[in-house]
Amino acid sequence: MRPTLSDLTVGQALGSRSIEVTRTDLVKYAGASGDFNPIHWNEGFATDVGLPGVIAHGMFTMGVAVQLVTDWAGDPAAVVDFQTRFSKPVPVADTTGNAAAGAVIEVSGAIGALDADAGTARVDLAVVVGGAKVLMKAQAVVRLA
Repeated sequence: MRPTLSDLTVGQALGSRSIEVTRTDLVKYAGASGDFNPIHWNEGFATDVGLPGVIAHGMFTMGVAVQLVTDWAGDPAAVVDFQTRFSKPVPVADTTGNAAAGAVIEVSGAIGALDADAGTARVDLAVVVGGAKVLMKAQAVVRLA
């Protein structure tokens, strides 16, 4: 059932999820997006330019974070705006031959504001990896019935 504006209150939690990320996910994303920057797949290159290792694409991180909102809204087209600031890279460890994820992105959301005139709710997301916020001011505006 899709949420309605009248059912929501500011501060109401939308839930949370953990997204396991592997370097294979990054390679697949690179193919889909066309972003083959070696910082997203080549350990040596990434460390040579001062990064802690291979890092996830920023747009990949945004995409997996906003999925919480699109699932909650019941319609991806209901998200009419999504903005954030990148605050820290998401390092993705090499787990070749290991079933473990290279990183785990923790996402939780809550209603940050309601606009009855516009029929929208602002969803504020907390996006954390290893205890550190990797996206700041991650906010999605959702048009609701």
